[in-house]
Amino acid sequence: MNNIIEAIQKRSSTRGYTAEPLTDAELNTLIQSGLQAPTAANRQEIHFTVLKGDNSLLKELEDEKNRLREIVNPPHNFYYEAPTVVIISADSTYKWGSLDAGIAVENMALAAEGLGLGNLIIGCIDDAIKGEKQEYFSNALHFPENYEYKIAIAFGHKAVTKEPHTYSEEVQVTRL
Repeated sequence: MNNIIEAIQKRSSTRGYTAEPLTDAELNTLIQSGLQAPTAANRQEIHFTVLKGDNSLLKELEDEKNRLREIVNPPHNFYYEAPTVVIISADSTYKWGSLDAGIAVENMALAAEGLGLGNLIIGCIDDAIKGEKQEYFSNALHFPENYEYKIAIAFGHKAVTKEPHTYSEEVQVTRL
């Protein structure tokens, strides 16, 4: 079977990682996979901010997310203690930035699966990162001017495995 098709069929969200960091080669492959994603009109306007899992900004984002959702003592953080998190931002004035970021994050997720790494696509920090502290987080995460958070992804070596999600072709697909 084609290894791309196999990666699509096998990929699932990883919610448990070992402490082993990514190698430079693994991280570079993941970033390159995101950079090679197509973008509308080939604008290539998306930006990647790479953070190690122990970066204090991730703790601040977690705290703000929990404050907004009134969550006390969560069992894990939003990235499940992964050793690497990539936050993707895009030009806030460009209509297709969210779509372009989504395509890039999927390229990265499939590349991670191909490398045998776990990954978790993250949207749950949207309220925290775009809320009253948006300017602070945008500056701290080195977003280019007029860019805003679109999506994030965590990476690491799997400590747990999960079967890919199920679907219902009869419900989710209309063939005309």
